Amino acid sequence: MSGTSRTIRRWLMRTGILLLVAGAGYGVYRFRNGQAGPAFPTAPVRKGEFLVLVRCRGALRANKSAGIYTPVVPNLRIGWLAVAGEEVKEGDVIVKFDSSTAQQQVMQKEAQLRQAEATLDQAVAQGKMTAQQDQTDLGDARFAVERAQVQASLAAIKSRIEGEQSRVDLGIAAQKLKAQEATVALHDASTKSRIASLTRQRDQVKADVEITKTRIAQMELKAPASGLLTFNLNYSGVMSSSEARPFKIGDNTGSGMSLGQIPDLNTLEMDAKLEEADRGRVALKQDVIVRIDALPEMAIPAKVSQVSALAELSMEYPYNRSFRAAAAILRPDKTLRPDMNGGMDIVISRIPNALSVPAKALFKRAGKPIVYLAENGRYRAVEVEMLARNPDEVAITGVPEGANVALVDVDKEGPKK
Repeated sequence: MSGTSRTIRRWLMRTGILLLVAGAGYGVYRFRNGQAGPAFPTAPVRKGEFLVLVRCRGALRANKSAGIYTPVVPNLRIGWLAVAGEEVKEGDVIVKFDSSTAQQQVMQKEAQLRQAEATLDQAVAQGKMTAQQDQTDLGDARFAVERAQVQASLAAIKSRIEGEQSRVDLGIAAQKLKAQEATVALHDASTKSRIASLTRQRDQVKADVEITKTRIAQMELKAPASGLLTFNLNYSGVMSSSEARPFKIGDNTGSGMSLGQIPDLNTLEMDAKLEEADRGRVALKQDVIVRIDALPEMAIPAKVSQVSALAELSMEYPYNRSFRAAAAILRPDKTLRPDMNGGMDIVISRIPNALSVPAKALFKRAGKPIVYLAENGRYRAVEVEMLARNPDEVAITGVPEGANVALVDVDKEGPKK
């Protein structure tokens, strides 16, 4: 019995070992079947409205802006500037120019004006004195004539000789009267001429004073409108445009030049370049989705407000021609600023209840579009029909909603399982 028991025990041990090996093999088999080959990134088939888009890039700009111009004053030098990029209200002081030279000129010209007025007053007073003296001398000359006339009348009665002498005296007195009248007229003309000349000199100095005071008043620039304050680049004294910097305190400026702008942030629009192939599909009033590079989380609604009829030559290298399109922002956000770069998706048409997949999930086999459906870890090529295509997604038919499609070419990346 003992030998039989040992035999049975050995048989049971061998049988257990075989069962353990078989179980381990079955577990490995089930584990490998569960892996089903390499896994690839997938995306679900989405159902919903599909937007057919034209995508282009550009930058924000304000459709309306108020220009900031320097006054027509020579030798301008910036003494103070408001901070660029801040909100200003209409009438706020935004620039002050150095007025010290103009103030000195005003003081000098006011001194010249006082001197000119004093000289003019002296000439007027001297003219009055001369006129009074001339009137006295003229009265004396007339009196002498009248007396000579009386003497001549009396002498004619007394004797012939005295009468002749009196007539000679009368003639002399008459000639003196004429000479005095000519002297009075000469003095009067000379006085008027001198006063007129001094008056012109005074008026000229007075005008210079007023002009200089007006220039001083113009040394303070006020905001022509409310909005965002921006300054232009200063290209003076630089070797290339890349070295240009915004105007700052101490810079010299020309008279009547543009110093900056105050854009109206309520009129922001995206100005973008449009490819020639897309120009025929874009029209006014089409819906636009604007995206700003610095604010990628925002999808800003807009409308096409302008499309160029002719291609425009780019002023930047490489030089090429392209159409331009602008989209007005419907509800401008306070965080938006002019010159922000971004892109806009122009909605050309809409396909309701369309099935769509990412554009990189669509491949070609034998010239026909296919997708790779993911099914229990396996990938099956399915031929589909493409309805429309965007840069990021494609509208298709031939696959069920919610199915997962591979985002890589399975045939190239690895074997199908």
